[in-house]
This record gives sequence, C-alpha cells and structure tokens, in this order.
Amino acid sequence: MKIKDITSVIEQFAPLALQESYDNSGLIVGRPDDEVQRALLAVDVTEEVLDEAEREGCDIIITHHPIIFHPLKRFNSATYVERCVERAIRSGIALYACHTNLDSTPNGMSWRVGSMMGLTDMATLEPRQDDPNAGFGVVGTLPRAEGAMAFMQRVKSIFEVGAIRHSDLPSEDAMVRRVAVCTGAGGSLIDAAIKAKADIYVTADLRYNDFMRGEGGMILADIGHFESEFCAINIINDVISKNLCNFAVRKSVCSRNPIHYLV
Repeated sequence: MKIKDITSVIEQFAPLALQESYDNSGLIVGRPDDEVQRALLAVDVTEEVLDEAEREGCDIIITHHPIIFHPLKRFNSATYVERCVERAIRSGIALYACHTNLDSTPNGMSWRVGSMMGLTDMATLEPRQDDPNAGFGVVGTLPRAEGAMAFMQRVKSIFEVGAIRHSDLPSEDAMVRRVAVCTGAGGSLIDAAIKAKADIYVTADLRYNDFMRGEGGMILADIGHFESEFCAINIINDVISKNLCNFAVRKSVCSRNPIHYLV
C-alpha cells in the first residue's frame, strides 16, 4: 500500500489544516508514492522504537510527536533526533506525525481521555475561531459527583500515572463532577477551564505558578505529558483499522515515557 493511501485516511480524521503554525505534522521522512507493508504506532520516534520497527518488519512509523520539530542544520549523529532520522532514511522507514491536528480534531485526543474518565455531554473547551467544532480540550460531566481524591486516584490508575501533581483542595471532602481536560501541555487553557466552571482541570506540564490559578476553588491536576497522550496510539490504530482493514498495524511496545518517578 502506498504511504499516501494511509496518510489520507489519517488526514480525513485529523486534517493537517488543523495543526498549529509552530507544528510539523505530516510526512517527515519518505515519499507519498512509496510502498509500505506494515505500520508501527508510537508516541515518539526513538532509537528503541526504530529497533522495534526493524525487528518487526515495519516500514513506516506513525507517531503523535514529530521527530523533527525545529530545523536541523546538520546530520552528524550528534543528537538522538539526527541519529533517528539518519537511520530511518538508511533503513527505508518512513516517518509520519499526527500532532496538534490530532489534538484539536473533533473526537481527538482530549475527547478520548474524557471518554476514558467516563465524562458525558462533552464539549470543546477552547473552540477554533475558524471551526467551532474543532479546538483544544474538552469539558464534560461525570455521571455522579466523586470525591476529588478518589477521582484523582481513579485517573492515576486508568492512565498508569506515576504521580499526580495537584493544587490545594477547596476542602478535605471536596467533590468534583464537572471536569475539564486538555492532553499535553495545557497551561494556556486554565482560563478556559475556569470559564467553563470546571471543578477540576486535568492536563500536563503545569508550571509552579499555574497551581495558584484555581480561582473559585477549581482543582488543577497534572497527570504527565506522556500519560495524557499515550491514547494517540489507540486513536490512530482505530482510524487505520476502520478504513484500511487489510493493512497491518502494530502498537509499539517500546514507546515509553522519558520521565521516571521515584516513589
């Protein structure tokens, strides 16, 4: 199957036009007319993931994060990015990324995380001006109110989180029902979560001062970047499997969190 046959299916679900201006989603290594036999799905392109692709006979790696995010000035194997790109080219492995377009497409990343939490009546947290059906984050409602600590413990288990950083609870018996979510670095959507009257905002990569932003008693919970975005593998797998049932897809077992927790 040609690369363009696979990427067109992905881009029908998450159009490249939805990616942010700073992003580098799309085909990074390879040509649209190249033939490929099997895809490996991962969060990042790493040397371990390339090992797995070569071992399992995968000739295209589809990730959430683009391996090339900033322009490269040289290829001399000095960094893991250079080594991975060089190796992919030499091995004939195509590299494709589905990043902020997958974040902001309807039923994309935050929608999947919200569903995993059991949210209902979800709506986009920060809609795009040019497309109100798309945008970053979601806000939804739990079927019934939960204790804030019990909810965070449940989230910790669902997403296999090593540790959750969170702001002060309004009270020891604080309850949550309205939940805002943004996968990845979601500090910029704190105001949107407050405006949506969320009891708790679940995201990642929050800064020190962000945890002081819980106006009105909203709890902020940081579950980790990788943990919040690991669902990208399942989303892409579902899209490809639904539309290209005869194309072989493998979920990476070597896609791992670069952050470790001492507990």
